[in-house]
Amino acid sequence: MGTLGKEAQGMQELGIHDTAGILRQPWVSPERTSSGFGWDQLYVSTQREKPYRAAFDPAPTHLLILHLDGPVAVRRRSGRSAATRRIPAGGLFLHPADRELDVELLGGLGTVHLYLTDDALQGAHDEPRPVRLAEELGSSDPLIEQLVLALDGVVRRGEFSSRTYVDHLVGMLAAQLARAHSGGGNNDGERSTGGLTRRQMDSVRGLMELRIAEPLPVGDLAAVTGLSPSQFSRRFRASTGESPHQFLLRLRLDRARRLLRTGAQPIAEVAVLCGFSHQEHLTRVMRAKLGTTPAAVRRSS
Repeated sequence: MGTLGKEAQGMQELGIHDTAGILRQPWVSPERTSSGFGWDQLYVSTQREKPYRAAFDPAPTHLLILHLDGPVAVRRRSGRSAATRRIPAGGLFLHPADRELDVELLGGLGTVHLYLTDDALQGAHDEPRPVRLAEELGSSDPLIEQLVLALDGVVRRGEFSSRTYVDHLVGMLAAQLARAHSGGGNNDGERSTGGLTRRQMDSVRGLMELRIAEPLPVGDLAAVTGLSPSQFSRRFRASTGESPHQFLLRLRLDRARRLLRTGAQPIAEVAVLCGFSHQEHLTRVMRAKLGTTPAAVRRSS
């Protein structure tokens, strides 16, 4: 059905030949892909990956990877420099089109790979300048996470006739990437006037995710940026619009909701794993910030 639709519209389906080559490797075990759906702007693949290190030639598509479990360490190399991040479930890996990729996965995990055409990305952007996506390692974007899961759900359910719905999802995905994940080709520059650099922000977020269940003084966060606590707090708010405490609290709530929806741990255990002192603390904060409760989140999964 998907192939007939593709032929009728004269479109070229995006396939594994349009990817960076990761999915052809023996350490990847695909569970499902969008092959046969007739999608010309996006290719989706869901799989289990084993530890590996490899370098790949530039691909014509932008690569977005959603981690389905974890945390697992990923190392990315660029020239003589390397960055390593322990990426939790829900973390993103973003690699722009037409760039070489040197990556090392230090543990097994499940992932959803999305390969997006540059035409789709540029078409969702209103500015005259072309979008240039950033290289991201372990970033978080709840909207993109939900869009990726929705697209994977279409593939999992075999909904070949859902082309209008898929085009809507792809448009939203491309627009969010263009709006929130463009890098201007300089990942180390200031994200906004007076704010943290992208590298500093990545370091702070990485420390927050690594120690999400622990008390985390502002001084420890400032230390990874090379700033004093007062400088760090000012620049962090300039970059995010939030205090470090507010940002960390949002990460903890995101982690708690994910565990409640996908895991079987008791709510009290989820609370402690996410940095709350006990179940009642998690319930109080979730009700105040999100208007719901842990029990309601679990029932809705």
